[in-house]
Amino acid sequence: MKNKSLAQVTDFDLKLLRIFKIVADCGSFSAAESLLGITRSAISLHMSDLEKRLGMRLCQRGRAGFALTDEGRDILRHSDTLMAAVETFRQQVNQMHRQLRGEFNIGIINNLVTQPMMQITNALEMLREKGPEIRINLSMSTAAEIERGLMDGRLHVGALPLTSPVSGLDYIRLYEEKSYLYCSSKHPLFACGDDSNDEHLAAYDAVAPSFRMTAETIGMHQMLHCTATASDREGIAFLILTGRFIGFLPDHYASQWIGKNMMRAIAPERLHYRSSIAAVTRKGRRPNAILEFFLSALSS
Repeated sequence: MKNKSLAQVTDFDLKLLRIFKIVADCGSFSAAESLLGITRSAISLHMSDLEKRLGMRLCQRGRAGFALTDEGRDILRHSDTLMAAVETFRQQVNQMHRQLRGEFNIGIINNLVTQPMMQITNALEMLREKGPEIRINLSMSTAAEIERGLMDGRLHVGALPLTSPVSGLDYIRLYEEKSYLYCSSKHPLFACGDDSNDEHLAAYDAVAPSFRMTAETIGMHQMLHCTATASDREGIAFLILTGRFIGFLPDHYASQWIGKNMMRAIAPERLHYRSSIAAVTRKGRRPNAILEFFLSALSS
């Protein structure tokens, strides 16, 4: 590859370097697909762009597999130094002020706002009091999108169900949710008693989550006749409220419809499961005063 000088480092270069690091950490384009949320062909194009920008071959890919070149290993080491320098600069600027300043990016799964243990809400309140000039950027996303945002550096912290931990992330358990099987007031089961057996329930259409589930949650859904899926809990609620489906929801989220007599739990003593909600950060993250204060506020 033709040698060339790098005139300047742009935001696009930093993006390409972050993609390169994730690919290198994963060991292949295919393994990095799910974390980056893009196809192997797109990853290949990004890698080619980076190699053209730097004027050197960074990795070998093909039938023989994926391997970093000597230049690739050097660039990976230098990019770690660059990212650390950028983060250190941000923190040094923060330390010049009495109050915390800067951006704080947090990703949260839908429908946690009705959770009575308001640890996230209280921690955000404490963060705002500590640093009124902090710009809080809160996005509602799926668990997979939050994990990708943490891995590529777009998010500082996420809040999501603890199902199958990703090796590159750290998890702090916050609280447990209890989910029950619900039907709406339009459904034939609404007027029935709570003696429904598995065979009876299998006669009705049910909705299942399309996101990752624990073994206990999978077992509960295997008893049902799942003919629809939803990407989040709000989607499950939409389908339950049609009167055509039954499905599991966290009790704190379903309570708004139970209070209006629009939903009821089916055999709640038997048909329920627990799941943990966790605060998630990237392993090996650089020191960040805003994030550390937020995590401290969560634990308090």
